[in-house]
Amino acid sequence: MLRVNRGISQARATILTSQRLFNHEDKLFSLPIQHSARRSSNRFLDIYQLGNKEAIKKERERITDEMSRGYFADISELKQHGGKLSVANKIIIPAMAAVKFPQLEVTYSDGGTLKLPNTSNEGLVGVDKLAIPKASLICLTFRANSQAMIDSWSTPFCEAFSDSKDVQLYEVSFIDSWLLCRNPIKSLLLRVMRKSKDGRNDGLQRQIVYSFGDHYYFRKELKILNLLTGYIFLLDNFGRVRWQGFGLATQDELASLISCAHLLLEGEKMKNKTNAAPWNILGIAILLLVMLLVSVVADIAIAIACWRRM
Repeated sequence: MLRVNRGISQARATILTSQRLFNHEDKLFSLPIQHSARRSSNRFLDIYQLGNKEAIKKERERITDEMSRGYFADISELKQHGGKLSVANKIIIPAMAAVKFPQLEVTYSDGGTLKLPNTSNEGLVGVDKLAIPKASLICLTFRANSQAMIDSWSTPFCEAFSDSKDVQLYEVSFIDSWLLCRNPIKSLLLRVMRKSKDGRNDGLQRQIVYSFGDHYYFRKELKILNLLTGYIFLLDNFGRVRWQGFGLATQDELASLISCAHLLLEGEKMKNKTNAAPWNILGIAILLLVMLLVSVVADIAIAIACWRRM
């Protein structure tokens, strides 16, 4: 009987000890929840960079930057302004003051890849110039709750340029989960997404794409802090940001966006006319020169004929 009681007491002690350990682990893993939501992915420092002081310093600065702002800070901002970080541009950003949109590799639901922005100044051989858009609207969403914000911009934009082949619309969804970025989970996810229409056959060439993996430095270049809101960028054919918006669209902001897109299209037409003007002037000058030469030759011929008669 004593042995049985000892066995029971030891089992209880073991259960209590394991419960304390699990509770302690839960506390350890629950502490960084605020900041784990901000992490773009579960990354590991490359083993070959362990001796690289600059890489280690850069990684420390990144960790400090990510820990300085958490998920609850995004929630607080979202409650304050509903995702409207600032009012969108009312006029188009001048080309001299516009910044380049950073390169981003995206994936279609069928597995195809594309590098954004699709610009005309990359000097690539064999690129179809007709496929290069004169204006591109890029909508960025980092969390599912911001999809409604993106739709408030993209749907009216599609209606305004439904017949245009010089405008493209990209809806980019960022997937930063380490598990979802690994095959075969990634392939299964794309297969599920493939069932929804991606709009690649529309006149507007609306394209729904996905960006997998770490996007910290991409966000840094565009100064994106809050991941719970939507970001809208209007680019010209050189990949420069000429207009920017946030959150849910208003009627005034939509009018401004559509107006700026029309300006980009008209500006390209004016550029073509300006480029054609020098050739027209040169053609007229050549024609006048030919006429002058013909006149001189005729005068010389008449003079020679008169001299022979004498």
